Amino acid sequence: MYFKKMYLKKILRLTSTALFVGALGLVSSVQANNKLPEIGTAGITALSIDQERQYGAAFIKVARGSFPMVSDPVLQEYIAELGAKLINQADSVRFPFHFFLIKNDEINAAAFLGGYVKVHTGLFLYAESEAEFASVIAHEISHITQRHLARSLEAQAGNSQLTVAGLVGAVLLGIANPVAGIAMLQTTVAINAQSAINYTRANEFEADRIGIQVMVKAGYDPTAMSTFFGKLSEQYRFSSTPPQMLITHPLPTTRITEARDRAALYPNRYYPPSLNYQLAKARIQVRYGVLKPEEALHFFQHQLKTTTFKLKDAALYGQALALLQLDKNKQAKKIVVELANTQPNNLFYLDTLTDIDLALKHNDEAIARLQKANNRYTNNPVTTINLAVALQQAKKYNQAKKLIRDYLRSNETDMIALSIYIDLLNQTDDKVIMYTQRANMAQLSANYPKALNELQSARTLATNSADIARIDAHMEQIELEKQEMQALQN
Repeated sequence: MYFKKMYLKKILRLTSTALFVGALGLVSSVQANNKLPEIGTAGITALSIDQERQYGAAFIKVARGSFPMVSDPVLQEYIAELGAKLINQADSVRFPFHFFLIKNDEINAAAFLGGYVKVHTGLFLYAESEAEFASVIAHEISHITQRHLARSLEAQAGNSQLTVAGLVGAVLLGIANPVAGIAMLQTTVAINAQSAINYTRANEFEADRIGIQVMVKAGYDPTAMSTFFGKLSEQYRFSSTPPQMLITHPLPTTRITEARDRAALYPNRYYPPSLNYQLAKARIQVRYGVLKPEEALHFFQHQLKTTTFKLKDAALYGQALALLQLDKNKQAKKIVVELANTQPNNLFYLDTLTDIDLALKHNDEAIARLQKANNRYTNNPVTTINLAVALQQAKKYNQAKKLIRDYLRSNETDMIALSIYIDLLNQTDDKVIMYTQRANMAQLSANYPKALNELQSARTLATNSADIARIDAHMEQIELEKQEMQALQN
């Protein structure tokens, strides 16, 4: 009974701590012939591509309402660009990928159906280089392209009273309500632990093998995967409190050796360090890590005395972010202006200069800089959202509203932009549209009761018959989606 409960908890941890294919999963020794399994696209009958897309869309809605997502367009853009760089070198890409950042100090990343990959802030804090970080992301991309979770669900369905759809429902329920998710699995899943572990081992070796290939094609150092694995395993080998990832997904020397041997097949070459990765890491250390602003300032001041010249700009950037947190805005601006002079198009610097200028009430200066940048980067989330916020602070509400409305036409699930748009609608007294957009936001987070309440508020205020008809149609659509989600989770 104890083993059964522990195994059920292991299943549920495949997402956040629940139901994902893990970033660095369970492994065992390689077969004597040292041949890796060629799984390819077997298991495609378990879950069609269209079904996988649908389940992925349901998953991200539940995830938005359950996970502490980081609302930071600069970091989101950085992860999206890095992910795209890797995906462009991957085979068997069947749908668009979506990467989202979770505020969680645990070292982890994980993949889900339909091309969704979550990344913990803790991964940035631990990975020393972009190549190490990319090795984990490439691993997760490979889980998705090889449809490992689809095949895992097929295997579990074969050993349980649930269909694949029922297991996906348990996944979603486990995210929104872990206790209910465990209870559902306890009453329905027939346990075959050894076959599940062996299956996952094969997945992990394949994801490592393909992940290294993707990394190399994308221009990353292939040794970074074994370096990251080895460092993680060594650091927590005798720890009484290892990270959750190593509790559920141990890293024996076999897997590290395999990654090292594969990397040795590629020629040695010099890989320059990535400044943008170090800027992203500094941003997370200051804004989303455990350090207080004063501690962060001391940390980067110390780093400036010891770091190599190539990483000096990242330490300066971290120092400026800490100064901004401490309301030492003029000191922060002096540093970032000098950094921006060397890289005027760097979005990290552009975003932080906006924060500083708005804190100093230099609205016009921020707007002028951002308008120029927005002309250069059309529909870019960083420039668009920053410009909208600057216009909003300058009380140019209609300009800001038009800008963000146009952006949302092609980025309708951008929760940061949607939140800003709702504020602007409230400030311009567009109450009917405001309530409908609040309903959209609630719907995107699978909060259907709130979405229906918001639409009811919009309907009460609406006087135009066309508006009322659109609201009624929207309410019907939300009711249908609510029923589909409930059916999946039941």
